Amino acid sequence: MLSEEELERYARHIVLREVGGPGQAALKEASVLVIGAGGLGAPALMYLAAAGVGALGVVDDDVVSLSNLQRQIIHTTPDIGRRKVDTAAERIHALNPHVRFAAHATWLKADNALELIGSYDLVLDGSDNFETRYLVSDACFLTARPLITAALGTFDGSLTTIRAHEQNDKGEFNPTYRCLFPEPPPPGTVPPCAEAGVMGALAGLLGSMMALEAIREIVGFGEGLVGRLLMVDARTMRFETLRYARDANNPLNGDGLTITDLNAHV
Repeated sequence: MLSEEELERYARHIVLREVGGPGQAALKEASVLVIGAGGLGAPALMYLAAAGVGALGVVDDDVVSLSNLQRQIIHTTPDIGRRKVDTAAERIHALNPHVRFAAHATWLKADNALELIGSYDLVLDGSDNFETRYLVSDACFLTARPLITAALGTFDGSLTTIRAHEQNDKGEFNPTYRCLFPEPPPPGTVPPCAEAGVMGALAGLLGSMMALEAIREIVGFGEGLVGRLLMVDARTMRFETLRYARDANNPLNGDGLTITDLNAHV
């Protein structure tokens, strides 16, 4: 399944006992959708392409601005004013021509989320607003797709994996995003990064960790972040992990289901 050129390209993966030829072949067969080609999505896309994920898609309807370049490393100064999905496509092809890339130049909405997300094996959410995060989470559950989601603050970030459509070894459903965050914060309480600021290298760290968790999910080594929230404090260089469980009152896989479609997001 891997050509001679691919064997050389991915040699440092293949010699890893936890990856090997079968793991690299699994990466080649996988398809991953990244929501947003921004601070989190940019490094995630680059590392997933470098790792040999066979098909990558990105959903983003924005254009490159000068203020993006402090953290969105897939774009460059000459790209200012161009669509982010187009510059991302060029960088990924230049990095690894074996990767098939799909540019979805649109915003994720209730009327396209199920089709887009259902077309991929795995979803990475690098969006920067709560409305999209809840939409992605609900759509992943309804399409039975695993979700890796991350968020950035000014000097802090978090990362977790959601497989709420599956059960654990005890026969219990895994927790949903809504088990971790039942409700979004009130409007205006969390300022956007344009107002609060964000450390560019921190976006690179969390985006790279999203890619690492995606590779781990595809290949199947180690222990993932299902039911665990990884929190990063860049001021003190402290990493902590918080465990969370399924909330029986959550509206997706709880005891009394109330969300069965995306009508609430229309």
